[in-house]
Amino acid sequence: MIQIATKTLTFEEFAEWKPENGHYELHNGEIVEMSQPLGKHETVVGFAARKLTAQFDRLNLPYFIPKEALVKSSENESAYSPDVLILNETNLASEPLWEKFSTVTQGTSIPLVVEVVSTNWQDDYIKKVGEYELIGISEYWIVDYLGLGGRRFIGNPKQPTISIYRLIDGEYEVSQFRGDDRIELPTFPELNLTAQQIFQAGLSADEIAGNIDIG
Repeated sequence: MIQIATKTLTFEEFAEWKPENGHYELHNGEIVEMSQPLGKHETVVGFAARKLTAQFDRLNLPYFIPKEALVKSSENESAYSPDVLILNETNLASEPLWEKFSTVTQGTSIPLVVEVVSTNWQDDYIKKVGEYELIGISEYWIVDYLGLGGRRFIGNPKQPTISIYRLIDGEYEVSQFRGDDRIELPTFPELNLTAQQIFQAGLSADEIAGNIDIG
């Protein structure tokens, strides 16, 4: 993650500036260029997206995962590009920024968001938890397949952890899953998936066999 030295921008200025190439977010008016993710990171993202798509297709829900879209906070000049963003197409007509900027601002448009943890884990565990809660996103996953997060978030000793935040009465409550724990999902309760199945999507055969330290 690289913060670009520039003046503080409004969201509209950022959206007009944002180039087609590259991956950028806006954090409190500051442009942040996101680093190219590791291949393992992208494998986990793809696995999660595939499993979730199968669920909403099976249920014939009006959901889709956009290639590139932003989630904007209404509280400040921030806009994020989640690793997996599920959108409810029926609500997009009510989104004032969708047509021009492919940006959503309402929790009713966003059934679920997934962030796969990278070295900038503080964004996922601290900044985005608060922002997504304020927006009203009903379900937020943090997939920490390498156990990078702070000990206050994933325990001591650190270990690969999936934290699922569920919005209840306007506040997030978190459940955590590790190893062979079956993930309990509010949005897709019939999804039969363990934490380890997601973690293994990002690991090599040697790592799965325990021959390489992934800590």
